[in-house]
Amino acid sequence: MPEKYVASIDQGTASSRCIIFDQAGRIVSVGQKEHRHHFPRPGWVEHDPEEIWSNVLIVVAEALDNASLSRDDIAALGIANQRETTVLWERRTGVPVHRAINWQDTRTDHLIHELEGDAGQDRFRDRCGLPLATYFSGPKIRWLLDRIPGLRERAEAGDVLFGTIDSWLIWKLCGRHVTDVTNASRTMLMNLETLDWDDELLDAMGVPRAMLPSIQASASVYGETGTAPLAGVPVASALGDQHAALVGQTCFSPGEAKCTYGTGSFLLLNTGEQPVLSASGLLTTMGYKLGEDQPATYALEGSIAVTGALVQWFRDNLGLIGSAPEIETLARTVEDNGGCYFVPAFSGLFSPHWRSDARGVIAGLTSYINRGHLARAVLEATALQTREVVEAMNADYPVSISGLKVDGGMTANNLLMQFLADVLDVPVMRPIVAETVSLGAAYAAGLAVGFWPDEDSLREHWHKAAEWLPRRNGMAVEKGYRKWKKAVARTVDWVDEDDEE
Repeated sequence: MPEKYVASIDQGTASSRCIIFDQAGRIVSVGQKEHRHHFPRPGWVEHDPEEIWSNVLIVVAEALDNASLSRDDIAALGIANQRETTVLWERRTGVPVHRAINWQDTRTDHLIHELEGDAGQDRFRDRCGLPLATYFSGPKIRWLLDRIPGLRERAEAGDVLFGTIDSWLIWKLCGRHVTDVTNASRTMLMNLETLDWDDELLDAMGVPRAMLPSIQASASVYGETGTAPLAGVPVASALGDQHAALVGQTCFSPGEAKCTYGTGSFLLLNTGEQPVLSASGLLTTMGYKLGEDQPATYALEGSIAVTGALVQWFRDNLGLIGSAPEIETLARTVEDNGGCYFVPAFSGLFSPHWRSDARGVIAGLTSYINRGHLARAVLEATALQTREVVEAMNADYPVSISGLKVDGGMTANNLLMQFLADVLDVPVMRPIVAETVSLGAAYAAGLAVGFWPDEDSLREHWHKAAEWLPRRNGMAVEKGYRKWKKAVARTVDWVDEDDEE
């Protein structure tokens, strides 16, 4: 019998990729293409949904061609996607009514304050697990409904549909309006207990139920692809990218944690079959649901808005390096950060602070500081933000994190990974297959069609490629973390009422 494969679409913040995996979870082929970012106003970030769809078709064809495969060789297709990014489109034509509003976008800041009322940021946390923040999809939907003439009436009639990127791609691939529990849990509109849209949340947010997709398990056959080059292949999974990475890292037991280092960084801790409400500024979210008849697994999440994006900014806006990998070489020209700390609150602060009024600072500048110190401060900002999140998790969950599985492009930076181990004081481990977002979507799709039998078979595929153990002087680490927190305190309360005028 000919060997079969599973294909995975990873539609991320910066690019779309298709990766094809074999039975052992090894990468067979890759196709990738970047898309444009649109910045209409300060704090606004948009993508073109049609460009994303076109790029997805291109990368799928590229991955198949690179491995000389056809649709007949593919057992299933899985989808992982940038979360919270919001698309509205016409049911009849499939044409978007506006560019996609990206998860980093802060235009809903005033709306968030309006929704808080006297109850504050945690008004809906007991129902959806999330604080009111510009990050999530619900307020973005409301913003569009309030500002595009006639859109609310069309949405109430079911003529205009909402979806996160997974829903948009599934609609284009197989004509079904559906999402999974992980993406739905990031809208502020899904009840964490019922795993369904919550009428109280919908009413408060002003979002019509008629425009929302149905919610299904993360591993489920949603339909068959009706579009070349994968026509007839079952679309069998959808997960928000960070939930996909949790699956790809095989963090199937409560207490296991992973952090993905990309444009932003996202640390998820498996908390089992019961949601844990955070008292420390974390998000209570879905982990995954691997089958309609399987129990849901929940997670605590620490979301960091800017990590890899800070390196890109250092490269593109300041021009101090020519490529992202050069930052490690530059940072190694100095022994430490020279007392300089960079807090990249470009879109406010996410976990555990949730301050949309914050903006970035470089603190501790003196005439001693050179470009090497700045490069080191840029890298250390990622590790120090992770430390804040881990401390919050250790406060919320009864068992402290004893090790961290990592993935994403920044894990190729050995200086950063060693500093991360030092700051956290736990081992940091990178798997052989670092593309865990794509792998997790593939695993879920393969489980849905029987390509892989169970979670234990997936655990057997996880192998450690590198490990960093703590080795730095503890007093120096704690001093650096203390100075970091002082720098963070200087970022807040920066945005004024008239800044959008």
